[in-house]
Amino acid sequence: MSNDSIQDLARKLAETVPEGLRAMQKDLEQNFRSVLDAGLGKLDLVSREEFEVQEAVLARTREKLEALEQRLAEYEQQL
Repeated sequence: MSNDSIQDLARKLAETVPEGLRAMQKDLEQNFRSVLDAGLGKLDLVSREEFEVQEAVLARTREKLEALEQRLAEYEQQL
């Protein structure tokens, strides 16, 4: 999750605070951001780039497997 996304989410959370606490909105927003950063940091997440690289590797592997399965079927028919 990008810093902008975390900041946006923290801002939205701070905006949901009741009117009486709005004076503390900046402090709340900072606290929300810290909590979100810490919580998301504990998760075992991968970046979009890493995900897309692994997705491409999997697609190539799947293509190779299908080609090998086809070759095996051809060999079996020859026997």
